[in-house]
Amino acid sequence: MKKIILWCCGSLFVSSLTYAQVSDTSSTPDNQMVSLWQKVTQLKKKTDAFHLYLNMQGSFNAYLHNDAETKAAFRMNQLRIEAKGQITDRIYYRYRQRLNRSNQAQTLDNLPSSIDYAAVGFRITPRFSILAGKQCTAFGGFEFDLNPIEVYQYCDMIEYMSNFLTGVDFSYRLNEKNDFHFQVVDSRNGSFQDMYGKVAAGVEAAEVPLGYTLNWNGSLWENRLKTRWSASIFHEAQKKNWYYYALGTELNLNRFLGFLDFMYSKEDLDRTGLITEITATDGYDTRAMDCRYLSLVLHLNYRIFPKWNLFVKGMYETASVEKQTELLEKGKYRTAWGYLGGIEYYPMKQNLHFFLNYIGRSYEYTDKAKVFGVGNSHPQRIELGLVYQLPLF
Repeated sequence: MKKIILWCCGSLFVSSLTYAQVSDTSSTPDNQMVSLWQKVTQLKKKTDAFHLYLNMQGSFNAYLHNDAETKAAFRMNQLRIEAKGQITDRIYYRYRQRLNRSNQAQTLDNLPSSIDYAAVGFRITPRFSILAGKQCTAFGGFEFDLNPIEVYQYCDMIEYMSNFLTGVDFSYRLNEKNDFHFQVVDSRNGSFQDMYGKVAAGVEAAEVPLGYTLNWNGSLWENRLKTRWSASIFHEAQKKNWYYYALGTELNLNRFLGFLDFMYSKEDLDRTGLITEITATDGYDTRAMDCRYLSLVLHLNYRIFPKWNLFVKGMYETASVEKQTELLEKGKYRTAWGYLGGIEYYPMKQNLHFFLNYIGRSYEYTDKAKVFGVGNSHPQRIELGLVYQLPLF
């Protein structure tokens, strides 16, 4: 504990030095953030065709009630390089790659899993646009829509999700308050075997493995109430589909901001994989079928001062089996809780903030699951770190 306290003091000192180096940009308007290139060259940037960012979230983590040997360590949780720009008034692009993820190309889309975005957009009319290439699926939910560096702990539904897929997104802006998306993407990145492993007899890969999503982003009550709702169907195997629904609602009352995300996943073949993980504990390697997952995420922020923010977050999730098989009984197998709280300090209007968080999880298994040898667990950790979207160019 003494080492942790000493490190925290040292980190705060280093953080103050870091702030001293960047605080001179705090008076810069949000839409004119000075890039590192401009600082070094003293030359004003005159093009909007190329913007380069380094997205990072790093922290020192102290692990509590954890069975692993590691009790405390530094960790780079997120590290992504991102380039985007406006080539013309009608053509734009976005590229983002995770630097701490495998660069091996997948067999279906021929792109590595490290690439989040590799897409080009076309603004056909002021209201209608097309985005083609690898991109984020147009699922609903406000946490899902955040930059990953802004999320300290995802719910299991999103954590286990394959959400950067290759395809086409058609967007239509009805008015300033409502826009709609219809997206068609590959249902997976790699082969059927890579994603699902061993499957039950008679289950064969889909000949046209595509996924379809309809998304509505709305704004009501003078932008105080916003929605991000979606419904999706993905073809996983022949006569086996994945149905996913996500309803996100956000309330913004100036200093107070909060959102509630509801997510429900109906999987003829266990795409999420949590039920399959339970059976694998006892040596079964066949993919589970007819699984159901439910997730609720509530996140509340309160800006106590212009540069200080308090937040709390709660998560509730269940994993169940809908139809009984020789291996699995029908019913609930797992309930997961998440409870987070922390304080954030924003020395600048955007791009940089420091945080001190507590993150607790609780995984509880029913008797149906404990038959396979799993047990309840309650991992916890304390994080001290920073989030920075560094504008390089």
